[in-house]
Amino acid sequence: MTSSTARVLALLEILQGGGLRTVPDLAARLDVDERTVRRYVGHLLDLGVPVDSVRGRYGGYRLAPGYRMPPLMLTDEEALAVLLGLLADRGAEHRSTSAAANESATAKLLRVLPKSLGQRLHALLATAEFTARPRRGTAPEAALLLELAEAARRQRPVAINYTDRKGRSSDRTVLPYGLVAHSGRWYLTGADPAGQQVRTFRLDRITALTMGSGSFVVPAGFDPVSTVLDSLADAPWTHEVSLRIQGSVQHIRSQLPAGIATLTAIPATAARDDTSRADAADEGDKANEADAWVHVRIRAERLDWIPPVLAALDRPFVIEHPAALRDRVRALARRLDGYATDDRTADGAGE
Repeated sequence: MTSSTARVLALLEILQGGGLRTVPDLAARLDVDERTVRRYVGHLLDLGVPVDSVRGRYGGYRLAPGYRMPPLMLTDEEALAVLLGLLADRGAEHRSTSAAANESATAKLLRVLPKSLGQRLHALLATAEFTARPRRGTAPEAALLLELAEAARRQRPVAINYTDRKGRSSDRTVLPYGLVAHSGRWYLTGADPAGQQVRTFRLDRITALTMGSGSFVVPAGFDPVSTVLDSLADAPWTHEVSLRIQGSVQHIRSQLPAGIATLTAIPATAARDDTSRADAADEGDKANEADAWVHVRIRAERLDWIPPVLAALDRPFVIEHPAALRDRVRALARRLDGYATDDRTADGAGE
């Protein structure tokens, strides 16, 4: 989706250069096959761009005579989605587009947007950083993200209403140093104006924002990414959960995404010694995973949500700690067993 958006914009730019463009030429310039070029042309037609198709041996595509691309009228959310997609590809380990194509598409997008929105997206480009290729997660409101980016670029303090992980709400003033996307979430890193203590805030927990007056200076050499990662690593949690689960990393990830759990594959020789400690479950259906074990670490405020997740995984597991999690798993097993053995019907339950 990200690369498609960039290439559709690139296709439009090529066609705006005038003249007839053959399908092989377009395919080579966009680095896609000819069938994909035709699909991109279909996207432009769906958007109301009048692309003429010329048949024949020397045929191809061109824009209708006299057509000029109007300003790109996107909502803040739509423009932000496109820009974040381009930024995601820029930070990917294996790019789906070249660096030049990515930079070009970003510049073209900003050039055709209304001036006020373009300036806010420029601010985001100047202040946002990614720890890795962004994953799906809880997206902040576009207005909040763009206003924080503008405040960080202009070095203006902000007043926020913030709800911490224990549900406590408070009003705070923050000097916004930078924005960081990590494991599907956005974080603001900044300082308390009074004590200059650096703090990290999750954007999805900010419920109100007002840009204040005055200015500040970001400390020389300040690194928003390392600050956020260090803050998350040092954050106190009520429970440190350690498990070993028999199964593939891919299957376990289906219930425990990266933002929740850290997974480490256990070598088969080490895992084989632990097999006898796990309950056998549907061994015939999972023979291909008989020797595959994964070490799972979870930091959590509550334990009540973990037993249902383990049940949904339907794989043998060993709870290393905490002991309280074993009690909750046994309690869930008893409840499920009671539901399964209760032969009362719904109609007769009250008799």
